[in-house]
Amino acid sequence: MTPNRRQFLNLVAGASAATVLSSTQSEVFAPYPTPISANSYNWYTFYGRDNKNWGEDLDACLADFAKTGLKAYEPSFNAPEEVVKLGPVLKKHQIAMPSVYVNSVLHKADEATKSISTVLAIADEVKKLGTKIMVTNPTPIRWGGDEVKTDDELKLQAASLDKLGAALRQKGITLAYHTHDVEMKAGAREFHHMLLNTSPLNMSFCFDVHWVYRGSQNSQLAVFDVLKLYGKRVVELHIRQSVNGVWSETFGDGDIDYRRFAGELKKLKLQPHLVIEQCVEDKSPHTMDAVKAHVVDLAKVKEVFGGILG
Repeated sequence: MTPNRRQFLNLVAGASAATVLSSTQSEVFAPYPTPISANSYNWYTFYGRDNKNWGEDLDACLADFAKTGLKAYEPSFNAPEEVVKLGPVLKKHQIAMPSVYVNSVLHKADEATKSISTVLAIADEVKKLGTKIMVTNPTPIRWGGDEVKTDDELKLQAASLDKLGAALRQKGITLAYHTHDVEMKAGAREFHHMLLNTSPLNMSFCFDVHWVYRGSQNSQLAVFDVLKLYGKRVVELHIRQSVNGVWSETFGDGDIDYRRFAGELKKLKLQPHLVIEQCVEDKSPHTMDAVKAHVVDLAKVKEVFGGILG
């Protein structure tokens, strides 16, 4: 089985209305030029199926990454020490790090305090490397489970996200809220509460398009409705495609109409940071290695999203 992101993080150390969103968009999320990036999780899944460990030898891993032509990387961090370790390797291979992914537990008071402290410590280190966006997906009750958080837990989580985002903003970093499929359960109450009860000044949205699709029982309609509702808060995209519900080996045409999606972004005058997260799972095709797949991904993302690239 493909490990979930929390397992991956443990394994690899290395409320406002649309009118308000529209009025604040220019001052909060002014686009800045960033190269197309790729997340570490895709590399972990590709390496894993070839019985290799992504992150075990950082120099060799980033050398593979550089072979693809990608100039930016979105790693996942648990602690500031991991940033210090990665920094020199990124510099050696001339790879930028405009965004990072961090884990957080924000629905329990004591754990939220610890998480916020850890994320801010990581922020102090990633800022030195030019990072502008920190993505977090608040941990669910249980990865892979059906349990949902209580109303009180959701209120605390939203308040914690807002607090964290305000603190990061003081450091010149944007907090971007990310989801998997569990946030779409129970009428997507967790998903909507986070975006409707945080300030757009303090928290933006990392739209992982396929997790919204899968979490909505494979609904492309839901994807475009979410874009319509929260597009003005989108500062980053995680880009993944599937064919007949299964993650494809490379990005391209499939279940989600990304050409239409890119067109809608252009209409909204949005230029989010583009992060390839074309992972593989158990039933994905197996015809190429991670390097070859990411060469294809990069070319296809440039073609599909060319109209919004700065």
